[in-house]
Amino acid sequence: MLNRVVFAFILLFWIVMNVLLWRSEFRGQDELSSGVPVELVWKRILTAPDDSALEISFGDKKAGYCRWRANVGEELATGKVVTEQSQPEGMVERLSGYAIDVEGNLIRLESSARFRFEFHAGFTAAHRWKDFMVRITARPRTLEIKGSAASENLHLTFTDGEAKWERSWAYSDLADPAALGREFGLPLAEGLGDLWSSFVTPKDIALGLRWTARKDWLQIGSSKTRVYRLQARLLDRYQAVVMVSRVGEILRVELPGEVTLVNDALINL
Repeated sequence: MLNRVVFAFILLFWIVMNVLLWRSEFRGQDELSSGVPVELVWKRILTAPDDSALEISFGDKKAGYCRWRANVGEELATGKVVTEQSQPEGMVERLSGYAIDVEGNLIRLESSARFRFEFHAGFTAAHRWKDFMVRITARPRTLEIKGSAASENLHLTFTDGEAKWERSWAYSDLADPAALGREFGLPLAEGLGDLWSSFVTPKDIALGLRWTARKDWLQIGSSKTRVYRLQARLLDRYQAVVMVSRVGEILRVELPGEVTLVNDALINL
């Protein structure tokens, strides 16, 4: 009799615990599928405590590697830059802006040629862009593009060994992509309008794209972890997806053309 009572109690306990677990799981999924402010996710990315080391793949072929680094700029209330050596007593630090630095390399699969790339972008505390720089190197050639919101100027430099070519444009000259294409002999389509302007003269970190953000799950090994999912569509045909940890580390990026970037921490599991 006692054995039956104990067995019934254990069975009832097991059923109750499984029902509670089931309710918790499904309620958690409903909660995590809800939308969140895009600004919240951008802030987590820009203030992430750790760098994001990402492996780049085209389809199922590894093609390169990059490191994403976000930095927060701070200054004293007087406007002087804070140094690690000293800080006047009683002065208050305030956020002055953000910076993103990306560096890495790519291998052209057909020829095994290696490219090195660097990217820097500076933003104000309100996420408005201040300056950017893109540098691509395939020895002995280097292409560098710089832009500044203050000067409203885009500067391009190309070097090939000892030869060097430079050209600058005011942002107003970049409004017509077709005209710029004719200058370089490239078939840039007319009518790109706002989309073109958002890339060559960006206003903020969103690059003119309409982003949405929500809570989501990401499968890591045999378990799931809670993440943020950023998503944007381009020309109503292509989409970009960025999976971000709760503290702002980039875990996975999916881009058009079967281009994926995956955090080293996920690959090594």
